[in-house]
Amino acid sequence: MPISRGARLLLAAVLAIMVKPAIPECRYFVSETGPVFQCISPRDGAVLYERRFPSAGEIESSVARARAAQASWAATDPTVRQEACRKFVAAFVKDASTHAEDIAAQMGRPIRFGKGEVAGFEERAARMIDLAPDALANLPAPAKPGFTRFIQKRPLGLILIIAPWNYPYLTAVNSIVPALLAGNAVILKHSHQTALCAERLVAAAAEADLPDGLFQYLHMSREQTAAFIAGGHADGAVFTGSVQGGAQIETAAKGQFIPVGLELGGKDPAYVRADAEIASAAAQVADGAFFNSGQSCCGVERVYVHADIYDDFVDALVAEANQLKLGDPFDPATTLGPMVRSAAADFVRAQVSDACGAGARCLIDETKFSASAPGTPYLAPQVLVDVDHNMGLMRDETFGPAIGVMKVENDEEAIALMNDSDFGLTASIWSADVERALDLAGTINTGTVFLNRCDYLDPDLAWTGVKQSGRGVSLSPLGFDQLTRVRSIHFRHLQE
Repeated sequence: MPISRGARLLLAAVLAIMVKPAIPECRYFVSETGPVFQCISPRDGAVLYERRFPSAGEIESSVARARAAQASWAATDPTVRQEACRKFVAAFVKDASTHAEDIAAQMGRPIRFGKGEVAGFEERAARMIDLAPDALANLPAPAKPGFTRFIQKRPLGLILIIAPWNYPYLTAVNSIVPALLAGNAVILKHSHQTALCAERLVAAAAEADLPDGLFQYLHMSREQTAAFIAGGHADGAVFTGSVQGGAQIETAAKGQFIPVGLELGGKDPAYVRADAEIASAAAQVADGAFFNSGQSCCGVERVYVHADIYDDFVDALVAEANQLKLGDPFDPATTLGPMVRSAAADFVRAQVSDACGAGARCLIDETKFSASAPGTPYLAPQVLVDVDHNMGLMRDETFGPAIGVMKVENDEEAIALMNDSDFGLTASIWSADVERALDLAGTINTGTVFLNRCDYLDPDLAWTGVKQSGRGVSLSPLGFDQLTRVRSIHFRHLQE
């Protein structure tokens, strides 16, 4: 049963007293100016910023401005929209160092990796801009004498994009740029943990002279966001976040008959076949499991390894994990930063403890990671063996730097275990046999199947999930479909 914000805050306060030095999630309270929230840095518990929730009147005003801007924006030539989006992207990426610092402070990713997210933003945006003309072009019907017939792709109107903290720019760009290219207005509601990222994006759009009101942010509460959708303000919504959050968005949209794109959780599996290149597979699986402190929807969370190479692979994976440096995200040497908050790290600790209580073994000596401490967001990486699917570690989303490894005897056993999940975002196969991997991919129930890579979004390919990983498509030419509606033109010519 979902608990109220007040109950969550009370629980956080109790935990903060019981376990020191805990770092809480965002703080919510009422100030002299009204309800506000504060972003708490996982780095050191410092208050990074305080923002006020918008009033009902401010929300209405933003919607009015967005709709006014969208009407003229939709009427502009698509090439004009393309050029405007290019300028927006250029204005944003030129401040890559600032954005890297923002990410490190707000959610804890090491500073050395921050510019990579900005580069990824640029790559995805540029590719979607290039794909737009063909993706949004009219679809002709077969020629028929005396008729003009084709299908148009029209903007929905106002798109609400709800973005998460874990990849604050990469997740947002998947919808922002395609929505604008299609002729929509956008209101961005970012996680309160990374609200500054929304402000940076909107500032870049203003610098690029996008029409006033076309792209805005609103730092709404959950309740305000639900009311925004339920009240008919949005013509479409895109949400990236938890399964529970996705269910709340669906509930809010009930009866609105608007498209809702949901990119939710994952418990992504990797299968290392007997013919895999062990060193390469171990290095990339480790990166897929531990990068961003494991806080990735498509990160590797469970591994199945053929018995013939199991011991060697586990040794290699442990060696990769032991090379990580846990510490201050502003230290250039750090490769593993804190998790976003103490409660998230404690959840992973509990998952690992429960697995060990059920017979699993931890192979990483956490004392080698001096920054790791109970009750803090700083958590050492962990590799567990002797695991099974009765354990939450192999069944429930971990979203942290811990991974379980199971031995399998053949492809069939591996595929059965990979499919034994409520999630279906991505899966990876590690093998030298491309043809066999393609056959196996046809039996894996996920939105993406990788071979010899993982944890990557290719903007030329559709990003989608099945089961509790969500619905809808972003990226690729198909990513424009959930941001547009179709209109058929069926003209019969008068006889001359």
